[in-house]
Amino acid sequence: MRVVEHAKKFRPLSDTSVFFRALAGIAMAILVGVGIGGTAYKLAGPGGWLAHLFGQGVPRGLGALFAFLAIGLCFWLMRGWILRADGGPHSDLPVYVCAGAGVLYAMQAAMTL
Repeated sequence: MRVVEHAKKFRPLSDTSVFFRALAGIAMAILVGVGIGGTAYKLAGPGGWLAHLFGQGVPRGLGALFAFLAIGLCFWLMRGWILRADGGPHSDLPVYVCAGAGVLYAMQAAMTL
């Protein structure tokens, strides 16, 4: 009896749903990559955030650089809380933030074409 209930509860997915899940996963991976790459380019590229800050003077640029390092250190120390293997409520947040940034950068690139 338990085997029949288990089989009813967990039926295999159809081929189309597997295809669309794979397509959504690929799209998410591309958007995350664009988000990370676009943010890195905006940070360190010519005319980027760091170039703009160091263009206003070395002390202000060093202060901003240390602020970025402090933010990075905070994220590094919180990685155990955010990226938990058991799928806590905040475990997918960095992925969705990077994907959202990827959407914004892709829209910005599409508007400049």
